[in-house]
Amino acid sequence: MTERVAILGTGNMGEAILAGALGAGWSPGEIVATVRASERGAALRERFGVVTLTDNAAAVAGAALVVVAVKPKGVPALLGEIGRSLADGAVVVSVAAGVTTPAMESELPAGTPVVRTMPNTPAQIGAGITAVAPGTAATDAHLALVERFLGGTGDVVRVAEKDMDAVTALSGGGPAYVFLVIEAMTEAGVHAGLTRDVAARLAQQTVLGAARLTVESGEHPAILREKVTSPAGTTAAGLRALEDAGVRAAFLAAIAAARTRSEQLGA
Repeated sequence: MTERVAILGTGNMGEAILAGALGAGWSPGEIVATVRASERGAALRERFGVVTLTDNAAAVAGAALVVVAVKPKGVPALLGEIGRSLADGAVVVSVAAGVTTPAMESELPAGTPVVRTMPNTPAQIGAGITAVAPGTAATDAHLALVERFLGGTGDVVRVAEKDMDAVTALSGGGPAYVFLVIEAMTEAGVHAGLTRDVAARLAQQTVLGAARLTVESGEHPAILREKVTSPAGTTAAGLRALEDAGVRAAFLAAIAAARTRSEQLGA
């Protein structure tokens, strides 16, 4: 068995993973992607040069790594479809929210190594982060293979299965929260008298720069916040308005709601 990879259900996230893998040095000849519509397959072949199929069982034959990228409700049926076609030792990886490793294992031949992952959409440009949690039969070698494949999409972190719903709530959905913040900052800039183009540019680069400074400086966000906040200054006034509006409580509620929904999807 070679280290050929099958990506089953190559929608937005599947395509992001595919693009990241190719960007990290995997060859198009090592990857096969499945689609439901022939038009979608043609588009992927033209853009990435990979083989595309509509037959999931055929796609997994001989693959060392099988990435299940369909919607959560479609995972059980898909695993039942491919189980008999898996090569010995093939690792099955899910990127579906809420689908636990025990749930995956129950649909596959006994002893199949499975890994639950949660990537996010910045994977499309190699700036994502993916959490991985092993099932009972997954070894460090299996995890290393998964991490190597996903490495092109950004950072990869290992967590316990019990933490995956929280990961889904924080980083899985997190880009949407940040997009909302950028959207809101842009609208506020327009209301303050800026043109939309200028306001959008200022908001986008401010979020990007603040995130990079947090990562590269290694300082706690609270310390960085204090450094930019002069006593009785403009930033202090803005922060007070945010605190009065309950911004912290809103994020706590958002993460809690998303985690609950992830748990419901896996029930």
